[in-house]
Amino acid sequence: MRLYECVIIARQDVSAGQVDELVNEFCSIIENDGGSIRRREYWGLRSLAYRIKKNRKGHYILLNIETVPKTLKEFERIMGLNEDILRFMTIGIDKLEEGPSVMMQTKQERPRSERSERKEMPKDDKFNAKVVSEGE
Repeated sequence: MRLYECVIIARQDVSAGQVDELVNEFCSIIENDGGSIRRREYWGLRSLAYRIKKNRKGHYILLNIETVPKTLKEFERIMGLNEDILRFMTIGIDKLEEGPSVMMQTKQERPRSERSERKEMPKDDKFNAKVVSEGE
């Protein structure tokens, strides 16, 4: 069996309880064929980067799945038929990460990246040079 990570975006006018029921139905497809759901996270109602089918927000759900490709194909087919699902994306992964996903971590728990650390440039006269002649 292979490991997959799936992010699902459901319509904004569907309640959180209904989203939970939808995800339970999708998870039952995987579990009935011998697969398993390793992690399930509800990220909440979040703003979309652009409108999708006249929706500005969506319910985000993350699923880490262990299943065979045939079952995954059926899982995706049924999600595509459901009109409450705006988008979904499934990718294959090598291993599962321990602990909560980045979206569920608070800012203090996230590791600092190299880009966030600002480095001071050396103050040197050659960086502050003036243009002597321009367009002669």
